Amino acid sequence: MRPKAISLPLGGADPRRLLAALFLGLVLVLAQTVAGHARAAPESFADLAERVSPAVVNITTSTTVETSTGPRPIVPEGSPFEEFFRDFLDRGPNGAPRAPRRSQALGSGFVISEDGFIVTNNHVIEGADEILIEFFTGLELPAQVVGTDPNTDIALLKVESDRPLPFVSFGDSDAARVGDWVVAMGNPLGQGFSVSAGIVSARGRALSGSYDDYIQTDAAINRGNSGGPLFNMAGEVIGVNTAILSPTGGSIGIGFAMSASVVTRVVDQLREFGETRRGWLGVRIQDVTPEIAEAMGLERAAGALVTDVPEGPGRDAGIQAGDVILSFDGGDVVDTRDLVRRVGNAEVGKAVRLTVMRDGRTQTLRATLGRRETDEGVAMPGAPAPEVAPESTVADILGMTVSNMTPALREELGLPGTAEGLVVTDIDEASEAFEKGLRRGDVITEAGQQRVATLADLEGRVEEAREAGRRSLLLLIRRGGEPRFVALSIE
Repeated sequence: MRPKAISLPLGGADPRRLLAALFLGLVLVLAQTVAGHARAAPESFADLAERVSPAVVNITTSTTVETSTGPRPIVPEGSPFEEFFRDFLDRGPNGAPRAPRRSQALGSGFVISEDGFIVTNNHVIEGADEILIEFFTGLELPAQVVGTDPNTDIALLKVESDRPLPFVSFGDSDAARVGDWVVAMGNPLGQGFSVSAGIVSARGRALSGSYDDYIQTDAAINRGNSGGPLFNMAGEVIGVNTAILSPTGGSIGIGFAMSASVVTRVVDQLREFGETRRGWLGVRIQDVTPEIAEAMGLERAAGALVTDVPEGPGRDAGIQAGDVILSFDGGDVVDTRDLVRRVGNAEVGKAVRLTVMRDGRTQTLRATLGRRETDEGVAMPGAPAPEVAPESTVADILGMTVSNMTPALREELGLPGTAEGLVVTDIDEASEAFEKGLRRGDVITEAGQQRVATLADLEGRVEEAREAGRRSLLLLIRRGGEPRFVALSIE
């Protein structure tokens, strides 16, 4: 739109009126320029829907359900009622054996190649005996599972067709901004090929998975939309609709689509290998909180704090419990979630450099990554047993009643004979320790990143921290074999 022209009388004009008119003209020009750059709401989504609909599919799955797999009454073996209940549960009214029944479920998906590769959610097809794909034209084709990834809830299917199939491409989900228009398509509640529109409500949402990177949207997503595409205005897939947040089971405007940046990596591996192949460093980690950063003398709360190092690439590289991983393969580590994604996205067998903070100084280490799917789950190394078991003494420290480890406590807590450290035998529920999750039965194995085996060790770490001007002390706690660091105030 051209700026509106303003006629100004030059001869004998009042300078004040002239300046006012010039100012008004400038304001109009600026307003129209800003309006020209702003993204207006689309008049219609019809052209976009018409263009991409042929590549969106409805998915129907069938599963055989055994009728006798439900809860059964507990009847003593040999009881006269045993045969009665078996016949009642396993046979129909006429005495004939009950036949297995067929259960069906509905979902959505989309075609990503003309030769018939289809993306959907893993939970849509998990356990299915038969998978039927219905296209926008009414064509129906059976599908086979190429591969699945439960960690990201993504599955790749394949259909065989005599003719090239319409397909859609992935877009750059990282370029999607909060407030951008998006369109969701799929098979909500069995109402096939439905379209809903909304905006990107939030980015980088995490639900429960290690590799979560969800786009939150208010575009209506309901049961049956799972596995369907979330499009940007260019008709590119920037997410796979996966979950909703709802107290009723229906859409309340909070839906989640796994971002294309995650999905494309998974799909490429499923297509090539039929499975995922993620990098594995082999360390247990937790976030660096501001309290932990202060207790360790770090400048800021960033990176991933190593709590344990089992046998694997991390131990081979020289990583130790208490190290803070600051960078991985040339990129800064923001937090544990960031490190997990970086490692998982790295190539199996790749040699990478890591920068760790240890004892107040940075070190550079080199690790060769393993494969998570096959290498994860190595047993944790046991701590060496103390040469002489300390006498049983108890003290109140930092809001906790702490005892030296004894054979009786090891047996009571179900700990191995090699376990050492200090046992929390009681805790003040009004203390900071209780507030931060410490409980009776927890074992303190380190304080100030030094091993503790006696009460004197712990008391010495507290005094050392106070003399160094620290406001908190870092403790390494084990519960059920799982380690984590906790920073407690010593002021």
